[in-house]
Amino acid sequence: MFRFVTRYLGFLKAVPGTALVFDAWLRIATIFTHPEVSGYIDSIEREISGWDNTCTGIHKYGGLQFSYAKHELGHIHSNGLLDMRFSREIKQQIMAVDSRVEHHHVFKSTGWISFYIKTEADAVYAVKLLTMAYEEYRAKERTGLPLV
Repeated sequence: MFRFVTRYLGFLKAVPGTALVFDAWLRIATIFTHPEVSGYIDSIEREISGWDNTCTGIHKYGGLQFSYAKHELGHIHSNGLLDMRFSREIKQQIMAVDSRVEHHHVFKSTGWISFYIKTEADAVYAVKLLTMAYEEYRAKERTGLPLV
């Protein structure tokens, strides 16, 4: 359902609130079909929220966004899909190591990745991916590079 909506109805994200309503429906469907995924998302949120200078909020296209110093680390849609942006080089390295990591469901030719969280092991790997982004931002901050 998610891929169908993003592929054929993606234009609706321009309508204010539509993406948030869709994500709310995703959450309801996920609670009934894969209730454990909500628990995995909650555990990831607890972990990331404990990191220095991080916060969580609602992503503009729905889901839970993780930010470091006001810069997005990644976001998880309510069906357990983690989206993150890396450089294209790092994306290729990650995808070469783990076949579960895919090109982003919309921005395929960029550094964005998508990763479905379906199991507890996936949740652990999601934290690892978020840690990579977090450490990259912290390193940039320490060296005075812009956090872009």
